[in-house]
Amino acid sequence: QVQLVESGGGLVQPGGSLRLSCAASGIIFSINYMHWYRQTPGKQLELVATITSGGSTNYADSVKGRFTISRDNAKNTVYLQMNSLKPEDTAVYYCNFRSTPRAYGYWGQGTQVTVSS
Repeated sequence: QVQLVESGGGLVQPGGSLRLSCAASGIIFSINYMHWYRQTPGKQLELVATITSGGSTNYADSVKGRFTISRDNAKNTVYLQMNSLKPEDTAVYYCNFRSTPRAYGYWGQGTQVTVSS
C-alpha cells in the first residue's frame, strides 16, 4: 500500500520560510507528476506547484518567484521550499502523486502552514 507522509508545516512570520517534504512509502510505479496543492476553509483546492518525472516545473502565479518544488527520486520524496511567505499562503498543503494528469493518484494527509505575526 502506498502512503504519502507530509512534514515541515508550522507557524511562521510573514517574510519567513518553510520547507515542506512529502515522502512516499510502498511500491510506486510510473509516477510522472508530483503536485503540491493547498486549501483554505471555504475555498477550492488550489494547485500550487508541479514537477514532472522529467524535471519540468510549473507554479501558480501567486507563488512564482517565492516557492520552489524539487524532488529526490531515490528517496521518493518531493519538496516545496517556500520563501517570502505571506498571510495569504496560510492553508493546509497536500502532496499528490499521479501517473497521468487526470488520475486521482495518491494523496498525503495534509500539513498546516500558518503565516502570521
